[in-house]
Amino acid sequence: MSTPAEASTAIPGGHERARLHLPSVPNALATFLTLIVVTMFLHTFVLQPFLIPSESMEHTLLVGDFLLFNKQVYAPQGVVGRWVMPSRPVERGDIIVFHHPKPPLLVKRVVGIPGDRLRIEDGRVLVNGVAQDEPYAAFEPAPPNDFRDNFPARVYTDPSVDPEWWRQMQSLSHNGELTVPQGQYFVLGDNRNHSSDSRFWGFVPREAIVARPLVIYFSLRRPSTTDVQQAADDRLGHERELSERLTGFARWRRIFRVVH
Repeated sequence: MSTPAEASTAIPGGHERARLHLPSVPNALATFLTLIVVTMFLHTFVLQPFLIPSESMEHTLLVGDFLLFNKQVYAPQGVVGRWVMPSRPVERGDIIVFHHPKPPLLVKRVVGIPGDRLRIEDGRVLVNGVAQDEPYAAFEPAPPNDFRDNFPARVYTDPSVDPEWWRQMQSLSHNGELTVPQGQYFVLGDNRNHSSDSRFWGFVPREAIVARPLVIYFSLRRPSTTDVQQAADDRLGHERELSERLTGFARWRRIFRVVH
């Protein structure tokens, strides 16, 4: 006699179909709980979703991009983590996610690490006297701003600059260069003319850095206020086919794109 957990069916010729074994309730519950634990572990220690809300990282990251970011890569290195989830120091050129008062999480690119001597001339970043190769940097049209494009500035010319940061910047600047202190990082948005970053509010402490973007897992089309080409591409035209309109809400080619 068949039990509730298995069944078989006789077919002509005396053959019998393979038995279908259904998992018992305890086994199904154990599998479900394991899935929950693994999901919570990944969410807490490794991966977490994040939505890009502004244009400051164009064209690397666009408004409407949904990211998974790796929270383990900059975590303190333990014995287990060394083999299972290795971490490493923050490096120049890394895109980082970090805590910030307004808003609580920001995404920027590291251009200066502790000990670096940094300056910006006509928008070009120089570190330790060497001009940096930054193919990811974008310069969307914007009104002239000498403070933004030539850093560190000698004159307080931009009201959006934090006054406390201005005083600190003066004390750390010598011969037209800003020295990054130990435990601090200087960050910029890739969209250099439309980013509120270290030029305006200062360094990012090491303890504030929590993750690194890993991959774009989805991307909604959202108009950009700074990128004319992107904004035009985001608008749906009436002449398009119905299928295009139905699928045009997302940037399908950006899905699963690794973030660099």
